[in-house]
Amino acid sequence: MVVRHGVPVTSWLQLKNYQHLLAFVFAIREINQNSKLLPNITFGFRITDNCYVGRMTYLSILQILSTRETISPNYKCDTQEKLLAIVGGLASKTSIQISNIMDIYKIPQLSYGSFDPSLGDKIQFPFFYRMVPNEDAQFRGIIQLLHHFAWKWIGLVAPDDDNGESFVLMLMSLLTKHGICIAFTQKVFATFSFIEIKGQLEEIESTFSQTKANVVVVYGDSHALITLTIWMDLKYQKAKWALIGKVWLLTANWDFTAMDSKGFWSLKPFHGALSFTIHTNDVPGFLDYLQTLNPQHPYGNFLFQKFCKDVWKSAHRISEMPFTMVQTKCTGEEQMKSLPGAVFEKSMSGHSYSTYNAVHVVGHALDEIYTSGSKDRVWRKKDRLQLLNMQQWELHRILRSIRFNNSAGDEVFFNENQESAAGYDIVNCIVFPNQSFTRVKVGRINPQGGQELIIKDDALVWNNWFNQMLPRSTCCESCHSGYIRKIQEGKPVCCYDCTPCPEGTISNQTDMDHCDKCSDEQHSNMERNQCIPKVIHFLSYEEPLGLVLAVSSLFLSFVTAFILATFVQHQDTPIVKANNRDITYILLGSLLLCFLCSFLFIGQPSKVTCLLRQTTFLVIFSVAVSSVLAKTITVVLAFQVTQPGSKMRKWLRKGVANSIILVSFLGELGICSVWLATNPPFPVLDMHSQSGQIIIQCDEGSFNMFYCALSYMAFLAMVSFLVAFLARNLPDSFNEAKFITFSMIIFCSVWVCFMPTYLSTKGKYMVAVEIFSILVSGAGLLGCIFIPKCYILILRPKQNSKKLLTRK
Repeated sequence: MVVRHGVPVTSWLQLKNYQHLLAFVFAIREINQNSKLLPNITFGFRITDNCYVGRMTYLSILQILSTRETISPNYKCDTQEKLLAIVGGLASKTSIQISNIMDIYKIPQLSYGSFDPSLGDKIQFPFFYRMVPNEDAQFRGIIQLLHHFAWKWIGLVAPDDDNGESFVLMLMSLLTKHGICIAFTQKVFATFSFIEIKGQLEEIESTFSQTKANVVVVYGDSHALITLTIWMDLKYQKAKWALIGKVWLLTANWDFTAMDSKGFWSLKPFHGALSFTIHTNDVPGFLDYLQTLNPQHPYGNFLFQKFCKDVWKSAHRISEMPFTMVQTKCTGEEQMKSLPGAVFEKSMSGHSYSTYNAVHVVGHALDEIYTSGSKDRVWRKKDRLQLLNMQQWELHRILRSIRFNNSAGDEVFFNENQESAAGYDIVNCIVFPNQSFTRVKVGRINPQGGQELIIKDDALVWNNWFNQMLPRSTCCESCHSGYIRKIQEGKPVCCYDCTPCPEGTISNQTDMDHCDKCSDEQHSNMERNQCIPKVIHFLSYEEPLGLVLAVSSLFLSFVTAFILATFVQHQDTPIVKANNRDITYILLGSLLLCFLCSFLFIGQPSKVTCLLRQTTFLVIFSVAVSSVLAKTITVVLAFQVTQPGSKMRKWLRKGVANSIILVSFLGELGICSVWLATNPPFPVLDMHSQSGQIIIQCDEGSFNMFYCALSYMAFLAMVSFLVAFLARNLPDSFNEAKFITFSMIIFCSVWVCFMPTYLSTKGKYMVAVEIFSILVSGAGLLGCIFIPKCYILILRPKQNSKKLLTRK
């Protein structure tokens, strides 16, 4: 039985491909030595080389389909070896070329390195099996990895071919969808022409020198991007600044080693790079197999001499030995274990692991056919067991449902698209000064698991430029909490300005696109990154303003009470009896209550205080103003009575003054009663007038009724002022009309200024304005009307006589 291997081995042999071959041979060796897997049946193989040329690929396939030296695929003789499966090729283009012929014969093809999404089309490629995962998982992994590290501004490098174009279009769509922007897209084409390489180097130089992107996603294998690797090596040796500050994010297509066999480039620029690789695991016995491999080994002679020259040439160069000392032939004493890791990596790479699994997939499929009742189709010839009339297409039914655990403990199977579901590893490339390197597995992309991306942040090693700090890659600096992003006009969404959140809103994370509004009970702090409770605000006794007003109210109340007591003490004197003593007591009592009602405005408003404060003040003040009006009318009537033949004496006897007070009082009381009955004042929380404050205040309920009651009091004051003004020149030493005129000027001035000031203030200051108006207007009445009389009563008692009162 023959399993033929289509591994492409270029004329400038890459050592990584040699490991693929060794993994292939090692897997066959394992199966042949396993007594439980295909017992008494031996695998055979052939290896062909296409040299990355399509014509050579077709020639190689036709050769392995022929049983003679001449190409005759359809010619069969009884001595032919039976081709059952193809393992290869590495490049997607090679796999497609192989499939074009193999599909005719329905021969299974197991590719260990082809990522082209078009190969998943089972109508066009029905017999193609992919040992590597679908690229969709790699695309999602790239997006998740960029999000994990908050890299929003990246560059793309891809080969200038159909695969590169497909990759760029697919990734650009996903990046845009997930809010990641592309700083540049650099296409690179593989060439060995010095003129073409020079032109590309200049283009790459210009791109990388201008970009601010610190993360570069590279798609394609080392052959397709040979110009890029040459440029990177030249820049690293001559001008490191072009590579400093870059995190290289490599896709699984680039299955790199430290140096190719010719020593064209080094991996030093890739120190700290992250690479997606096909999932691999430690295969028991593989390292021992490599350690003992030499030209004399039964499984080591294969192509060993062909690789020997380049292998040890690279080894000498890594050791910085003179080039003239390089041996050109192998002596037969060389061993793989003597090669440094910089020349030949001994841990199994992802592609080699896929090759290893591909061989075991075919072996397990044949074993299932052999053990499922088909032993009658096995015959012996020259001590070998061979399957009789085994057709290649019979393998497909088994391959599509194959499932087993390999020697490394991983489960091997195909999904519905005949692709491996193993996922990807994320490795961190660490390059040492002597060009040796190691791969550290730091994460995994597992499409079968619930959490696709698993990453070990503490295991990462970054480029020395970053000083082991997490690299940043953004178009702009992050907007800190308290700020939001504002997209710059005409630029990608990743380029923005940072603007602060307005009052009442916050942003408590970096790079937020909008500010979150605080609740009504909270407001934003100065940094705009936290909502804090608003301060409950009202005019309280604890604050200076409230304390000053309270003390002033109390002081004026004491003064009023003192004056009232003085007048009561001197109630029988002429100056007290003049202008109606009872009205004087009513006026002093109402002023005392006016000063005391100021305390209803200080302190936290409640339902009771809101109901009483305005109505109590207006009713009491209407009594005070009507008392002033009554006193003024009394003065006028008193002087009219003294004239001969006056008929006004009867009005004095009928208590006109008391009637004026009563009628005025009832008028104001009626207005306030209607107000309280229809739409009374009530306490409210004002959360928006003052920043950071919840103002507890009284809503007047009906501002129309409030202004109506206030207007009524103003009307009484204007009438009192007019009457007092007209009577100001009546001849008498105790004529109150002059003092009442001055008091009403003060009163009216205060309340005229009150309205615009009251309407232009908020919160506790509105309340303070009203208290101030009450105190000043009341003090004006008290001072202008009663202080002169108290002066006479207390300090000039001799002037308190009837003779002086009636002096003309």
